[in-house]
Amino acid sequence: MRHLTPLWFAVLVAACSQAPTPPQPIALFDGVSLAGWHADVPAADGGADVPASFEVRDGLLVSRGKPEGHLITDASYGDYRLVVEWRWPGEPGNCGVLVHSSTPRRLYEMFPQSIECQLHVGNAGDFWCIGEDIAVPDMESRRGPKERWGVDGDRARRIRNLTDDSERPAGEWNQMIIECRGRDIDVWVNGDHVNHGFDCTADHGQIAIQAEGAVCEFRKLELTPLAAAPQ
Repeated sequence: MRHLTPLWFAVLVAACSQAPTPPQPIALFDGVSLAGWHADVPAADGGADVPASFEVRDGLLVSRGKPEGHLITDASYGDYRLVVEWRWPGEPGNCGVLVHSSTPRRLYEMFPQSIECQLHVGNAGDFWCIGEDIAVPDMESRRGPKERWGVDGDRARRIRNLTDDSERPAGEWNQMIIECRGRDIDVWVNGDHVNHGFDCTADHGQIAIQAEGAVCEFRKLELTPLAAAPQ
């Protein structure tokens, strides 16, 4: 057996110490506060005295549904995998996770410019284009006639997901994984790959949670950075 000289041993140790460290998950929600987030709720403009749309309760982040608005990360992110665990504690309804968010109140003076990954009961994994656009395979069958496509107002902004039975019953926890890499976005719901979009008009931005009518609870919002997409 060949023995390593002290010099070669030092070189080997140095090479190992320079090996890249795998990215570590980042907890966007710490379980005790809304640190790192800010709310944008139009009904609260001017210091109006309205109930909080978002709160921490029993270690969960709770979107109370009303007044409608958004809870938005202070930081901007690109190239990541986001794990979201949510459930409907009562009557299931509407909520969503927005990625690549930027200009506040871009749509209807309410929704920030973004791509929404839908949580609406029965439709989890749909894309909604809000001032940003994205393409999918079989675009016309999933979005409707091309002349109706758009990213504002009453244009065809919804792109339907690929499954109808990936969600669990109300009261049970669901998991959504959103992977944003370059201008691609992939979505999984409870292990099913429910959407793949490409040629997105944005590749980074803030992340937002909606308050959109129904109470929705979140126990996990964890982001892991990914290697940037090749150019």
